[in-house]
Amino acid sequence: MINRRQFLGALAAPAFAPAFASPARAFGLQLFTLFDVIDADVKGTLREVAMIGYRDLQSSYSKQAGIYGMKPREFAAMVGELGMTWSSHHVPGGPRKIDPKAPPRLDANGKPVVYRKSLNLRDNLHEIIDYLADGGPRHLVCAGVPHASLAEVDSAIEMLNRAGEACRKAGLVLSLHNHETEFKPLGETRPYEMILKGTSPERLAMELDIGWAVKAGVDPVALFKRYPGRFVLWHVKDMDRERMLPVPLGQGMIDFRPIFAHADTAGMQHFYVEHDSPADPMASISTSMQYLKRILT
Repeated sequence: MINRRQFLGALAAPAFAPAFASPARAFGLQLFTLFDVIDADVKGTLREVAMIGYRDLQSSYSKQAGIYGMKPREFAAMVGELGMTWSSHHVPGGPRKIDPKAPPRLDANGKPVVYRKSLNLRDNLHEIIDYLADGGPRHLVCAGVPHASLAEVDSAIEMLNRAGEACRKAGLVLSLHNHETEFKPLGETRPYEMILKGTSPERLAMELDIGWAVKAGVDPVALFKRYPGRFVLWHVKDMDRERMLPVPLGQGMIDFRPIFAHADTAGMQHFYVEHDSPADPMASISTSMQYLKRILT
């Protein structure tokens, strides 16, 4: 009988890939970019994504239960039918906190977005692992952890080590995603450095969000050289120079050529384009794909 890993490996190979990379480094997309549109027509949306040229997907929470309303095996099969692979999934580090004073987020039709309660790594670790075992991807990503104090960082390190060991035993790879705040000073150190030093590579890899890191004043290449092999996943995100907000690739301040040139130093296995809350998601990912083709193929 075919097992879960063989099942994922049998999914269709990418039609093209970056010239620098193995097939595992196909052009990837973080589906949170499509948060406001994907749930209306999951298969139709992903068919359009495939037509643009993306071949590797990272899922996230959505307005539906499960993986965009499906069980992992169902979603993986649908993605395979469209000629793509599903390599990783994002989960919150803890319960999501929504600021009650913040204005409601609106979807593409001008209606308030309803956030569904989702499983989180702190409270639902084994449930998440068991759920993804049914045809899910190999990479599980913690979307972020509390890090406002030294005590919070210490608690996060303990949780990540525990979760990473459980994932390792289950054949999964746990990674941690960053925003810009993890790089801000905390006493004489920084939360990101504390987490890197307080966790082992066998238990925790890193998903570097390049856009947020650059916004924090971090040089990704210098980070790769300081911790080689640790950054197995990337979020490829560009930032507007004036407002420092996400924009399509090639329209911001980041030159990704030298960053991709150090992919092997980083240990990168998968990269995903991400643009938070774009006005026109399909136009954004199309522009980003054109930029990637220009610099990588």
